[in-house]
Amino acid sequence: MASEPKAKPDPYLIDEETQPLTDEEIARLRPASEVFAEMGLALPKKRGRPRKKEPKRQVTLRLDADLLEDLRSLGKGWQTKVNAALREWMAQQKKASE
Repeated sequence: MASEPKAKPDPYLIDEETQPLTDEEIARLRPASEVFAEMGLALPKKRGRPRKKEPKRQVTLRLDADLLEDLRSLGKGWQTKVNAALREWMAQQKKASE
């Protein structure tokens, strides 16, 4: 006799001691900044890199395979180096057109 496949358990009902919040409990919730201030604690620092005013944009660029290989052989940061080289080249182009 084949047994019935077990239904996947509801993750909210796995722990009978932890019940969903009631509407009254939800109404009493406060922002963490208030709770931390009340306890005399500083808010945890935000993780990650700070946002730039003008973030870089991703583009698709087709390059010859040998050139791409040479660029990648520069190691970590090769894209930043390409960006700097293009910026320098563009500055020269602007000077030449003046």
